[in-house]
Amino acid sequence: MEANRASALGRRSVLGAGLGLGAALVTGCAGAPPSPAPSAAPGTPDPPPSPPPAPPPSSSRPAAGPATQITRSSSGRPEIALTFHGAGELPITRQVLDVLARHDVKVTVLAVGTWLTSVPDAIRAVRDGGHEIGNHTWSHGDLAAMRPAAVRDEIERCRDRLAAVAGTPGAFFRQSQGQYATATELAEAGRAGYDRVLSYDVDSLDWTDPGPARIRAAVAAAKAGSIVSMHLGHPGTVAALPLVLTDLAGRGLKPVTAGQLLT
Repeated sequence: MEANRASALGRRSVLGAGLGLGAALVTGCAGAPPSPAPSAAPGTPDPPPSPPPAPPPSSSRPAAGPATQITRSSSGRPEIALTFHGAGELPITRQVLDVLARHDVKVTVLAVGTWLTSVPDAIRAVRDGGHEIGNHTWSHGDLAAMRPAAVRDEIERCRDRLAAVAGTPGAFFRQSQGQYATATELAEAGRAGYDRVLSYDVDSLDWTDPGPARIRAAVAAAKAGSIVSMHLGHPGTVAALPLVLTDLAGRGLKPVTAGQLLT
């Protein structure tokens, strides 16, 4: 009987050793079990819960609000801004720039994107003459008849081409085929990165080629703070410009860039 009891005890020892080895192998594959948390002392309040983790930063920027439309300045200073739609042949652009240089006048030129592609030296000459540059759409289409996505494409294509050719996206956007911007045009200009849309209160009518006298008479409507619309690419503008500048000087009005007018 003692022999049987010893034999049973031996078998239990071997079985216990085997179970211990199996547990050790499982623990080695799964990693060490977590240590039990220490018990809080009696009467100690529970620690406050940890705050939830902050959400990761968003890579998207909020959409910009609509641009502000500007038609004239209210500064009261005896200044006006001559603004030119940038398009047309390079020789005529150079003639306009020569007249401006002789009168020591700086202006704002709002470039059409297709002009930037076909005559890139023109906008470089404008830039190198110290004049201000802006965006006047890609193709000078009728923006008011376009869907918002098409309007933004017109603005952004010109913006990107300006940056590539002249090193700047331009200080302003100006709508095409309209003296004033629509709500859609203001919204899309803002989304494209422009905070100001440069409209105007005086149209020189030079784009109709009415002759130098008519252009001169139209610009005579300008008053302190006016923004005047003119065009490169028209021989009549070249002929009228010296007369316009002389008239303005005689009235005590100084032509400046739109950016300076609005400061």
